[in-house]
Amino acid sequence: MFTIDLLIDGKDVAAAGGRTFERHNPLTGAVASRAAAADMSDAVKAADAAAKAFPAWSALGPNARRAHLLKAADALAARAKDFIARMAEETGATAAWSGFNVHLASGMLREAAAMTTQIGGEVIPSDKPGCIAMAVRQPVGVILGIAPWNAPVILATRALAMPLACGNTVVLKASEICPGTHRLIAEALADAGLPPGVVNVVTNAPADAAKVVEALIAHPAVRRINFTGSTKVGRIIAETAARHLKPVLLELGGKAPFLVLEDADLDEAVKAAAFGAFMNQGQICMSTERIVVDQKVGDAFVAKFAAKAQTLVAGDPRQGNTPLGAVVSREAAEKVVHLIDDAVAKGAKLVAGGKADGAIMSASVLDHVTPEMKVYYEESFGPVTCVVRARDEDDAVRIANDTEYGLAAAVFSRDIPRALGVARRIESGICHINGPTVHDEAQMPFGGTKASGYGRFGGKAGIEEFTELRWITIETQPGHYPI
Repeated sequence: MFTIDLLIDGKDVAAAGGRTFERHNPLTGAVASRAAAADMSDAVKAADAAAKAFPAWSALGPNARRAHLLKAADALAARAKDFIARMAEETGATAAWSGFNVHLASGMLREAAAMTTQIGGEVIPSDKPGCIAMAVRQPVGVILGIAPWNAPVILATRALAMPLACGNTVVLKASEICPGTHRLIAEALADAGLPPGVVNVVTNAPADAAKVVEALIAHPAVRRINFTGSTKVGRIIAETAARHLKPVLLELGGKAPFLVLEDADLDEAVKAAAFGAFMNQGQICMSTERIVVDQKVGDAFVAKFAAKAQTLVAGDPRQGNTPLGAVVSREAAEKVVHLIDDAVAKGAKLVAGGKADGAIMSASVLDHVTPEMKVYYEESFGPVTCVVRARDEDDAVRIANDTEYGLAAAVFSRDIPRALGVARRIESGICHINGPTVHDEAQMPFGGTKASGYGRFGGKAGIEEFTELRWITIETQPGHYPI
């Protein structure tokens, strides 16, 4: 069991009144972590600490910030075994997924380090004689980052890496499902020598989440919010921030379509679809939830894909002998089974999986899914994907866009110009040709459209989210005014 305190101003701090909450292992039910249960007063203290640290951190030169972030990347990577252990206990993740989390998160810190000298501006021609006009990007103050449990090291690191590179300080609101994993990130940053208060971590009991988040958003020093999580909660975050006129970067739910055109390489499509649908038990925002197959190759694709899915069995992630681990909770597995049962009752064909044993559920595939079935529209966020048959290319695009979400997508075709044309017609922030829907790199502009949110993490796009663009002028000649 891991014991977790708040991190405020570089110190381990108990929550007000010594309150704690417990996170249980989804597989065994044993206590995985006991964490401080912050209240609104604790949230205010964390934001106060970040505000106090902001002047010195924002005044630090870009290469000094770069050095801190590079050390942080190494410190994070050095704790890989600790992250693997905590993710297995708190979320049921496999060692492979946990290790990849650490690898990509370290890359995000290195990419953020590279961006410290790329926070540029421009000189803009002015019509006023002797006036030098500049557009300058500056840090904004305290950033509130709210991260989820499903890719906990990647997404919590993403919530703070670019804000820090831009000269901001951060309050990280950890997930109630993996407080130990999120707190470990801050410990790695402390190992790298980040000054006290630059990164603060707040953990809270599930019942207190709304009040804690509202207190943080309302704090006058908090100037930007970034949130990764469900569309339902994202709407609440956006509404709360709007009342305080504070910008929000939202990366929300998805229902990623994977289009297989009639000229696709089916073997390559099967490999990519299986990875996209079932990596981390399908609990990724980019997970392949709908495979849209041209009916001319539908039977051939489904036969190959079902055979692949049947090899993707789930087991105890701590033993490391199965490709899939546990789902995050028994309730999550039960939701997936309900979606499968509903689809089968309405005419879908179950060609792989379909059963759960507590939080253990192997890969499941539904064929001949139609809009009458819940799984067609609802984000399953679990180890199930559905096959929808399309009449032709236009019908495939129509089906791909027949969703409220718009995060990731994929198109498989041997005709690259054709596939590029299809990709441009799909309503999503991300689209991959002849690759899986699950693909992330630190330097890419990552984000969605429609109910999948707005704004972009990553690379230069991230700089725009976490800086203020200011217009500054210098007069070099005597002024001439009409009055």
